[in-house]
Amino acid sequence: MQSIDQRLETLGIQLPPLFRFPSQNRTGCVESRGTLYLSGHGNGLPDWPGIAHRGKVGGDVDEETAYRTARVVALSMLRTIFDKYGSLDRVKRVIRILGMVNSAPGFIRQTYVMDGASDVLYEIWGPELGCHARTAIGVAELPFGLAIEINGEFELA
Repeated sequence: MQSIDQRLETLGIQLPPLFRFPSQNRTGCVESRGTLYLSGHGNGLPDWPGIAHRGKVGGDVDEETAYRTARVVALSMLRTIFDKYGSLDRVKRVIRILGMVNSAPGFIRQTYVMDGASDVLYEIWGPELGCHARTAIGVAELPFGLAIEINGEFELA
């Protein structure tokens, strides 16, 4: 059976650089009782083509760009896990993610946008361990004008 680290390589998935939280009063993740809780991610994304760092989805950010951005935000979360453990193999399964979409008035397709994150986690961990609970909400604003912010919970082996 392939390790998760090997699976990323097989799928050609590259993790973005690590985002370091700017204050000592918070961190990218906290482990408690076999669960890893990820802070909201979305800031410090790489300058990869086709993603939006900031903006209103359904306004100056189109759905396809927002979908790709959600995917990269999920990969940023995985980079945080990789940095903590030196591997993603500690993750037994994806439990839940909460996606917040900076939405223009009238935009109602947050679930489609968040499929970007859900799809990549499902692709990496597969149907049994990658299928997860999820909430996708539209918000009027996000810190720093971010387009997408996602947090999550992962079961550890």
